[in-house]
Amino acid sequence: MYDLILSNFAMHIKLSAEEEQYVVAKIKHKTVTKRTTLLSPGEVNRYIYFVNKGCLRVFYTDKNGLEHNLNFCPENWWACDIVSFFKERPAVNAIQALEDTELFCFSFSQIEEIFNDIPKFQRFFLVLTQNGYDLLQRRITYNLSLTAQERYMRFRKQYPGLEQRIAQKHIAAFLGITPAFLSMMRKEKGI
Repeated sequence: MYDLILSNFAMHIKLSAEEEQYVVAKIKHKTVTKRTTLLSPGEVNRYIYFVNKGCLRVFYTDKNGLEHNLNFCPENWWACDIVSFFKERPAVNAIQALEDTELFCFSFSQIEEIFNDIPKFQRFFLVLTQNGYDLLQRRITYNLSLTAQERYMRFRKQYPGLEQRIAQKHIAAFLGITPAFLSMMRKEKGI
């Protein structure tokens, strides 16, 4: 049950068997159905989520009611509104399940306990934050400099197979285009 999250930790830090048991004891397991909202704008993000199975999306809704998908979190990805979580501020973004999803969750106090008891976890979350910032910078750069088709090809590379699992409207909202334009672009390229 915990193989995926333990292998995710192992990508950046080495845990002893005792440390693995300690962390597993702290993990809260949660299963949510498709369309479940885990975080709404204005709420404080109380958990950082690891997707064991399924897919989440992190998105922003503008003043006109248009949704802008910031990122997708399929299996082996982490999700949260990081500023809300670590600074305990109202969230700007929302988090929603795009599929029935199995999650592992950590509260802020659990993360702090783990940091105190296993200091190398600070390094893990530092790397996780750096990787998230890198992803954000690349996404901004791509949105400013690439065509819609180039952004779509990057999406397919970053999230292999995800387009068969989620609605086209969510992909379009991620790319900054309309679903109709995405459909036309895919048809032209025979995708």
